[in-house]
Amino acid sequence: MKKIALLLGLAVFAGAALAQFPSRPIHVLVTIPPGGAPDIVARVVGEKISHTLGQPVVVDNKPAANGNAAAQEVARAAPDGHTLLLAADSLITINPHVYSKMPIDTLKDLTPVSSLVSNQFVLSIDPKLPPKDFKEFIEYAKKANPPLAYASGGNGSQHQLTMEMLKERAGFDMVHVPYKGGAPATAATMSGEVAALFSGTSSAPQIKAGRLHALAVAGGKRSPTFPDLPTIGEFYPGFENSIWLGLFGPASMPEEVLNRLRTEVRKALEAPDVKSSLMGKGSLETLILSPEDFEKLIRRDYDKYGQLIKKLGVKAD
Repeated sequence: MKKIALLLGLAVFAGAALAQFPSRPIHVLVTIPPGGAPDIVARVVGEKISHTLGQPVVVDNKPAANGNAAAQEVARAAPDGHTLLLAADSLITINPHVYSKMPIDTLKDLTPVSSLVSNQFVLSIDPKLPPKDFKEFIEYAKKANPPLAYASGGNGSQHQLTMEMLKERAGFDMVHVPYKGGAPATAATMSGEVAALFSGTSSAPQIKAGRLHALAVAGGKRSPTFPDLPTIGEFYPGFENSIWLGLFGPASMPEEVLNRLRTEVRKALEAPDVKSSLMGKGSLETLILSPEDFEKLIRRDYDKYGQLIKKLGVKAD
């Protein structure tokens, strides 16, 4: 009888949640300050779905503990769809492997709502270096003695992990120099302090101005921002590493609320004005996946980064 009562109670809760959702503004927690890619996506997509959901979407910027604080806040929120997290893949799939103490289990305590966008990593070098293209750079790096240095946005960052993947695949050595974020890492490469880095397409202005020399992109296909650059996979088949952003909620969200959110987010991502805005503001490509495929992507990257981080012995704290 207790089980029946519990099931009836859950059914009533789910029905009430659907009838009332959204009954107040939806808060989307973003793990970085205003202006970065997650913030851009939250505001562009949030504005679009606010019209169809009939409630404002409020973006709350909470840049603390490399995203872990915002993730914990969402995990502890009521699972009614009114508190969501817009997270980069690194928070979900890398942080659990580099932090010895995580406040939540990112795979169990959060519900994947929807994939949102993807972004390419671009391999760039100091333009004063001799290599003119990707192939020349690999040969140059193999012969360098002492080894060249590369910049990253910090220990355990995707900037570092992507370069380590390339080092292993191509068979050369480089010295890792971590910086406090992508901006100082980019500046160090432009100044010649280090030889190379992987960065997002946010580095497009520096590349187009000639302050960085771009060689290749790390995604599975060529970038619309840099259509003339080859993918690394064209030289090393199967090599692929991209950034993605997704929307998450607390665990145990009612299916009716999830379905409503997923439907409206998908409509927003398919809208031409949203696609144009995301590309124009951040060179971001919409990433529309089924819930099942999104969960497979999360699990794939979680396992991939976990193996690499264990091998490298990377720790962030």
